[in-house]
Amino acid sequence: MKTVLITGCSSGYGLATARHFHAQGWNVIATMRTLRADALPASERLRLLLLDVTKPESIAAAIEAAGPIDVLVNNAGLGLFGAFEVTPMATVREIFETNTFGMMAMAQAVLPQFRARQSGLVINVTSTVTMAPMPLVAAYTASKTAIKGFTESLALELAAFNVRVKLVEPGYGPGTSFTANGAERMQGLIPDTYTPFAQAVFSALGNPTAVTTGADVAEAVWRAANDPTDKLRYPAGADAIALSQKQ
Repeated sequence: MKTVLITGCSSGYGLATARHFHAQGWNVIATMRTLRADALPASERLRLLLLDVTKPESIAAAIEAAGPIDVLVNNAGLGLFGAFEVTPMATVREIFETNTFGMMAMAQAVLPQFRARQSGLVINVTSTVTMAPMPLVAAYTASKTAIKGFTESLALELAAFNVRVKLVEPGYGPGTSFTANGAERMQGLIPDTYTPFAQAVFSALGNPTAVTTGADVAEAVWRAANDPTDKLRYPAGADAIALSQKQ
């Protein structure tokens, strides 16, 4: 029976992925910054751990408490809408601390056990903004694009040790807490001069031709975790799959 550790499980894609892996019979270590004991079923195969991927001491404590794992799913992330012109660099750094450096730090924390064992898998959840950039998410896109390049390079670096690294690329998920989680840091990021443009962008987002659900992402992560090939990218959601076919 394999063990997966998933970051960012309090809601959205992480929660759906934890539920899916548990339903498939895996041992699941669901991590989150604020524990939600009611989010997942009580089970001997499921553990909840506190984890803030921006804090080295939190990562070290979680990895020690988790014990050996077979798969790391780097899902924790922050969203950000706003005109880059007025986005404080402190906010940009905050986005990178979680979306980029947090993922890198988690990978670095598990790689010694994977390399020593000559097996293991890191799955990084990014976004289709790395395939088709959109306006008003420049900092967010940069943070996810960095992870795309990081994953591509790391996969080559670790192949010699039989350790695999993969990307799951969700499309637009209006059912997630992307906006709610970032509401405070987004205050004032759409100045009056950008309002007409922003309204047009939000109007288009309000009428998508296809969207991505938590179930879509959970299934894509599941496929990545169980695919023994060197396939790198797994689009998640009808919109993401359509974009990937244009690449």
